[in-house]
Amino acid sequence: MKAKAKVPINCLFQACYNPELEAEISKCKEKCYRYNQLSPNDRETQQKMLAEILGRMGENVIFTPPFWCDYGYNISVGDYFYANHNLIITDGAQVSFGNNVFIAPNCCFTTAEHAIDPEQRKAGMEIAKPITIGNNVWIGAGATILAGVTIGDNSVIGAGSVVSKSIPSNVVAVGVPCRVMRKITEEDKYRYPVYKGD
Repeated sequence: MKAKAKVPINCLFQACYNPELEAEISKCKEKCYRYNQLSPNDRETQQKMLAEILGRMGENVIFTPPFWCDYGYNISVGDYFYANHNLIITDGAQVSFGNNVFIAPNCCFTTAEHAIDPEQRKAGMEIAKPITIGNNVWIGAGATILAGVTIGDNSVIGAGSVVSKSIPSNVVAVGVPCRVMRKITEEDKYRYPVYKGD
């Protein structure tokens, strides 16, 4: 079983200038660095290294390099997960992904918030809040998912969105800040023509 640093959840704690946490982050960064040096086509070695980095990993999981995280063992990934290039997860708290999640390039999931008070912030105080992503979720390119957010099953987050509040299931949500635009309906099955082949 992987050792876990003692990071309090939902309350301020000494995140910076903390030798124990810095050591854990350093170990994880080294693993991510080695992962990112692999050939993008070396799926077998990628799977072995991801199993060392992540806390839980389902079947058919792909993180297209480069990928960076802080601790790794706070990340739980379901089956048939795909993340495109440049995924960043700051996982001071738990980050959970359901099954069949698609993440486009250049996305960031951050459980960390710095203290608002300048003296506390200068002293290195932070708070960590978990992020939960449901099943069948698609996160568009360049989206940022902030601390404490839950995204419900089947929802789509538009490119460039900043998700600062939870998003329900079965909706399309976009913007800065991200807001629900509409529900996903049966008509969406017919939004694009389906290629039938020759």
